[in-house]
Amino acid sequence: MAMSQNTTIPVKVGVVLDMDTWLGKMGLSCITVALSDFYASHGHYKTRLVLEIRDSKRDVVGAAAAALDLLQNEEVQAIIGPASSMQANFVIGLGDKAHVPIISFSATSPSLSSLRSRYFVRATLNDSAQVPAIRAIVQAFGWRQVVLIYFDNEYGNGVIPYLTDALQEIHTRISYRSVIHPLATDDQILEELYKLMTMPTRVFIVHMFTPIGPRLFARANEIGMMEEGYVWILTDGLTDILSTLDPSVIDSMQGVLGVKPHVPRSKELESFKIRWKREIQQEYPTNESFELNIFGLWAYDAASGLAMAVEKLGATNFSFQKYHISRNSTDLDTVGVSLIGPKLLQSLLNTRFRGLSGDFQIFNRQLHSSAFQVVNVIGKGERGVGFWTPENGTVRKLDSTSKPNLGTIVWPGESPSVPKGWVLPTNEKKLRIGVPVVQGYSEFVKVTRDPSSNTTEVTGFSIAVFDAAMAALPYVVPYEYIPFEGPDGNEAGDYNDLIYQVYLQKYDAVVGDTTILANRSLYVDFTLPYTDSGLSMVVPTIDKRKKNAWVFLKPLTWDLWVTSFCFFVFTGFVIWVLEHRVNKDFRGPCSHQVGTIFWFSFSTLVFTQKERIVSNLARIVMIIWFFVVLILTQSYTASLASMLTVQQLNPTITDINELIKKGEPVGCQNDSFVCEFLIESMKFDESKLVKYESPEELDELFSNKSSKGGIAAAFDEIPYMKIFLAKYCSKYTAVGPTYKFDGFGFVFPKGSPLVTDVSREVLNVTEGAKMLQFEKAWFGQTPSCPELTSSVSSNSIGLNSFWGLFLIAGVASFVALITCITMFLYENRDILINLNPPSSIWGKIKAIATRFEDKDLRSHTFRNSDQLPDKQHQGHGCSYSLASYTNCPPSPSSLLIPTHSNFTFFGEQGTPSSGHVDPVSSNRPMHPHILFEYELANINHEQTRFHAP
Repeated sequence: MAMSQNTTIPVKVGVVLDMDTWLGKMGLSCITVALSDFYASHGHYKTRLVLEIRDSKRDVVGAAAAALDLLQNEEVQAIIGPASSMQANFVIGLGDKAHVPIISFSATSPSLSSLRSRYFVRATLNDSAQVPAIRAIVQAFGWRQVVLIYFDNEYGNGVIPYLTDALQEIHTRISYRSVIHPLATDDQILEELYKLMTMPTRVFIVHMFTPIGPRLFARANEIGMMEEGYVWILTDGLTDILSTLDPSVIDSMQGVLGVKPHVPRSKELESFKIRWKREIQQEYPTNESFELNIFGLWAYDAASGLAMAVEKLGATNFSFQKYHISRNSTDLDTVGVSLIGPKLLQSLLNTRFRGLSGDFQIFNRQLHSSAFQVVNVIGKGERGVGFWTPENGTVRKLDSTSKPNLGTIVWPGESPSVPKGWVLPTNEKKLRIGVPVVQGYSEFVKVTRDPSSNTTEVTGFSIAVFDAAMAALPYVVPYEYIPFEGPDGNEAGDYNDLIYQVYLQKYDAVVGDTTILANRSLYVDFTLPYTDSGLSMVVPTIDKRKKNAWVFLKPLTWDLWVTSFCFFVFTGFVIWVLEHRVNKDFRGPCSHQVGTIFWFSFSTLVFTQKERIVSNLARIVMIIWFFVVLILTQSYTASLASMLTVQQLNPTITDINELIKKGEPVGCQNDSFVCEFLIESMKFDESKLVKYESPEELDELFSNKSSKGGIAAAFDEIPYMKIFLAKYCSKYTAVGPTYKFDGFGFVFPKGSPLVTDVSREVLNVTEGAKMLQFEKAWFGQTPSCPELTSSVSSNSIGLNSFWGLFLIAGVASFVALITCITMFLYENRDILINLNPPSSIWGKIKAIATRFEDKDLRSHTFRNSDQLPDKQHQGHGCSYSLASYTNCPPSPSSLLIPTHSNFTFFGEQGTPSSGHVDPVSSNRPMHPHILFEYELANINHEQTRFHAP
């Protein structure tokens, strides 16, 4: 029984490594130590991994043969290895066939993931995991071009697509790919390095390992490629083994940057390093290089993880299933299938623990990546300058408060300043700048030839701006202008042909009036524009001064005329209401009063009204109305004078669709994209397009008229239009709409590092005083011309300019009118009170209207002319007693029958009448108040009779 409890189950595991390399020796020793440590701390486990070691001999076929031997003869349940990605490519297929997990701690090529092998487990990081860290470094320093240097094998080619995509995302161009064979000689390496020296790019990303990597830097240092201005960035293939390199190699790599997986420090790691170094020295006493790197830690963790996965399965059937073998079968057909393979794979994928390299966790069948460390080769080794994490990007320290940048970096040549990443090519002395040769609009580019000295001088506005921008660069860039001309001295093509020469690398740049267009930017890069942008239409103008009989109506719009008329009438009515009862000038027959309303209101236009205003409310209304009339008349006078005296240049055509519909001929500049734009985008008939070269030719085309071979309108870019209108602003004008384009820019090759720097200096020039100097020097003093506008506005004055004044006048008049009516109703409320309740609304209105028609005898305006004989006048509705007429009537009904007891009437001289005369006789004028009460009594009497039962 005791024997059965102490029995362990051996599980065979194959190991395929290159035993004559340091990676193979280190990996095997780490695997051995890992299993020893694991079972030492887990002695009660029932399973034990038994290593079956095979040497792949640095050969792909050797690795495949070793794996086949392990599967066929040893029936191993898993294989750790092989070392390289090329070897793993073959071994993976064997693992799939036998259902045996293939666990590699050093095959990092991303291309292995494309095999989609179920039984391949990458216990190391995919090379593509470091690509974001490299991209972040390039982006942080603003390098626009890089050169990739990598092996021409599975390891080198696997990561290139990922690097290319990542750099394109930050608009960094890969200017060259330097592919070096793994077995290249020093002469071949030198040849490639000399080729790189002739290129302008100085940022190199190196993806390779030993022994070619150290030899590359040794040769680069010899020819001066490790001096100031160069940038070298290493992937983890070389960065991980920096500590194992010879000191002479480290000396040749000073200033190099590298990225490698971050390994957190721990007591277990430090203890392992000491024990491992002691054991490796005992095993290889003649080897002086005993430095441990990340691959050794991954080998240790892979072995530990496999041991844990096997133990989880417990006591099970660790055997192979054999198939029937025929005589014609190959060795591959003799490989059986592991019965426990699928379960072992799943157990390994679910295994998680804290290893020496960090958290061991398999995600998508490869080790999950975390952080990368950025190191700088300085002195005798490397120094950390920061980290990169997926969450925070580049940081100095791995904490939440760390600054988002890297520490101090010493660049090649011991330079503290960041290299700009490019220089002028050493095989060319000057940049070849192509310039257009144009016949018209020489203000932008003018090519002058001196026959005596056979020299060419290039001047112009565009040349001045470019020279100023290049002179402001922090470095010297020699260049020369080369006219784009044929053997006859004329232009060799249009602007598209000129720009295409940059793409063909015949010119290094193009300077001139070149418009930034989307289709051109597909094969060249433009700087920021240095001129206004847009495309507009120019048409002739005509003087449309109003010379007809009805011109006096034009200064105001129809809505302002109507509003003004309504307010004149309304104001006259309000004044009549306010003045009618207290001002004899506003009394009289109905027709006279209506005429007074219109006469008074419209006479205020010239301030000739003769009627006096006695009411305070009316005076307030008139003060405000006089102000409105003053503003209105002055504005009308100014507008009319302008129409009759000032020259008004209006365009002959304002609608582009009208041009297209009528088939009018239009002009466009020769060799310009505008003609193509009119045909393709605006649908003009190509036969209707007339091309011109210069402003003078364009003026001549307009003068000929469209019926005589001329044009009705012309389309061109705003910079050209400004020059044309500056010469002929009295004859032409620009009308809209303006079509958006990006203006003129300088042309450089795609991805040129000069674009960013020149664009920055172009901005400085255009925003400074130099731009005004250039414009004055090449365009001269611009005369006073109308601004470019998209439409022609009317000269008439509209209601929008006066609605505020009308609002104030209207509110003042309305308030005065309401106030007057309210006061009148309140003072005469006895009329409504004394009426019988059955009185109709119409009766009340009639009574009020009758009272309103009367004079307000209380007003001071009537006290002298209409004063009563008896000073006992008590107001409205009261009698005027001299003799027998001393009191108010007891009731209005008593006036129905006139008697001597009811009335005493006055004669014309104010004395009582002695006869019994009809109180309403025409021969006896009755006082208005008495007459009103008489009529009021009759109205009540009639209503009482009508409603009586």
